[in-house]
Amino acid sequence: MTKFLDTERIANVCIIRMNRPEERNALTDADQFQEFEDLVNDLNADLSVRAAILTGNGPSFCAGGNIKKMLADYGPGSGAAAGIPGKYVTGIQRIPLALARLDVPLIAAVNGAAIGAGCDLACMCDIRIAADNARFAESFVKLGIIPGDGGSWFLPRIVGLARTYEMAFTGEPLDAQTALQWNLVSRVVPADTLLEAALEMANRIAVNPPYQLRFTKRLIREGLHQRLEGLLELSRLYQTLSHHTEDHAEGIAALLEKRPANFAGR
Repeated sequence: MTKFLDTERIANVCIIRMNRPEERNALTDADQFQEFEDLVNDLNADLSVRAAILTGNGPSFCAGGNIKKMLADYGPGSGAAAGIPGKYVTGIQRIPLALARLDVPLIAAVNGAAIGAGCDLACMCDIRIAADNARFAESFVKLGIIPGDGGSWFLPRIVGLARTYEMAFTGEPLDAQTALQWNLVSRVVPADTLLEAALEMANRIAVNPPYQLRFTKRLIREGLHQRLEGLLELSRLYQTLSHHTEDHAEGIAALLEKRPANFAGR
């Protein structure tokens, strides 16, 4: 079977394509979860990658979990209920934990339906750009389950509690324009220009110094659950490291000389 995640490099940007269009890029098996973990390790180790884009091949971004496999693996008759939490630990919950370790800014280019775990996967990214035909649904309740992949942690931090409740309690889909109004996505673009728009955003990010991009992302993520005192301490440490980089000196020189900076990751 072909790899689930295809990667392509364009200068300092990595494009990641989920590549099971015949399954609407559903998240189904351990190999896929391992690929996400390996990808994060590879991107974190490669300082030349300054931004990344996650999108789907075919008409869907990600249809969530494979419901037939889900019923077979977790439903009645699949074995003792006591064993199911462990299956989540070694299964789909590996994705949010992996992406939470990703230091590279990650843009979701949502090219179609992002349903259930697919909606949550988009929420695990830092920025979301939607095609005008995209749809989002926190649809677990429609299947008699709950967001077992961490969606209840990500979604309220993006759209707020009231709208999270509405999405999760009704399970009904949002169109792209509603997702924009609700701040679920940053922008909506014509479907045929989605990747172009995502690349434009990624390139605006990628011109900046890689260490400082990664430090900034870590600080913002830590700020979601740290007390102010702890975050200020971490900020002091990252700022000290930043002051002693060549890129900091280059940024100051470029500003004074009124020219674009050329950051080298040093």
